[in-house]
Amino acid sequence: MSKCESCIVKEFNSLKSLTRDELVRISACKTGKTYDKGRVIFEEGETINGVYCVKDGVCKLTKLSENGKDQVVKLVVKGGLLGKRSLVTNESSSLTATALTEMEMCFIPKAEIMDDLQKNANFTLDVLQKMTEDLKESEHSIVNMAQKPVKKRMAEALLYIHDSFGTDEDGYLTIVLSREDYASIVGTATESAIRILSQFKKEGLISTSGKRIRIEDANALKWVE
Repeated sequence: MSKCESCIVKEFNSLKSLTRDELVRISACKTGKTYDKGRVIFEEGETINGVYCVKDGVCKLTKLSENGKDQVVKLVVKGGLLGKRSLVTNESSSLTATALTEMEMCFIPKAEIMDDLQKNANFTLDVLQKMTEDLKESEHSIVNMAQKPVKKRMAEALLYIHDSFGTDEDGYLTIVLSREDYASIVGTATESAIRILSQFKKEGLISTSGKRIRIEDANALKWVE
């Protein structure tokens, strides 16, 4: 397990604002964890008491809706920090984190990082800025749900996954999601998501192989209404 002060992953999150001495101390108390695809990292209602630094892999954050279905709120990749709210509040987690791929993470206990929040203004500001960005993303998602047609939201979701996470050697999206996950991301019924993806395939915008999806005409997807 690499040391925090020499880990390139920290450059992608708030840990970059810590001093070398602070990183050395945190490195001595962190715990390395691996998660298989599909494993739950933490659940909604659970007390986290620390942050998870994503060293490799991708996970989804979901919220259980009133109808009992999981709503995908965000996808988190290498460099992401999970559990930031636990640093500034004693509330339990409002989301569930589940590994979409095999993941490697480091867990840093809250007790070990609170002193840095209190003494390192740059670190505190960075954490607050990241939380503000998360809130902005949530607001943007709410507006999309309210104002954009479901076909448009599906097209944008496919392009987002393509642009953010890339493709494999065969051109398929690296992140393999179930049709239920796609439905959850765009806020529609699974049957509707399946129907829209089938329509995209029929129109030559995408091709599929099982759960895998390959974008064939990204420009046309941008103009879907």
